[in-house]
Amino acid sequence: MPKSIIKEAKTVDEAIRLACEELGTDIDNVDVEIINEGNKGLLGIIGNKNAVVKVTQKPGIDDIIVDFLRPIFEKMEITANLDIIHEEDHITVRLTGDDIGIVIGRRGETLDSLQYLLSLVVNRKAGEYTRVVLDVADYRQKREETLIRLANRVADKVTRYKKSLTLEPMNPYERRIIHSTLQNHKYVDTQSIGEEPNRKVVVRYKQGGKSN
Repeated sequence: MPKSIIKEAKTVDEAIRLACEELGTDIDNVDVEIINEGNKGLLGIIGNKNAVVKVTQKPGIDDIIVDFLRPIFEKMEITANLDIIHEEDHITVRLTGDDIGIVIGRRGETLDSLQYLLSLVVNRKAGEYTRVVLDVADYRQKREETLIRLANRVADKVTRYKKSLTLEPMNPYERRIIHSTLQNHKYVDTQSIGEEPNRKVVVRYKQGGKSN
């Protein structure tokens, strides 16, 4: 819950400054509501009134993430622990807990959808682009390792039989892993075909080991 302070001072600017000092932040990170602009009174003495402001600290990214995810998990009737990790070029939100696997869904579809919505909310409220990765018990790392093994296994078959193979439909993230794994392969290349959400990767044999 964002913290708010009501502050009184001779001027609006002074009241805002004092409130920011107490909150331990600066004016760029707060919302200001002017309750009373104050006045100097008659001759600057009689009827003098101080300015009064309400200063509310804007929610940080961690608060935005928690405020978005908690109600969803309550509706799903699951208890999830959130570990929010700020990395150099993105934020990873790692979820752990009992029965947390329901958040993954079929082939990670529920997790991907939730990550997409969380990213929209974070970037809209934070005011600047931040890449957000939502993970459940290291599912994404395990899935990536599985896809890399799959890509190499399929490449071996294509090389042996010199016949293209088409993989099952995958989301853009998973297709990128397949493409990346095989991008420098000597005997195969890859391309995506079809329309979302049924877009697939085709692993093709390169005649003579040369790129098409």
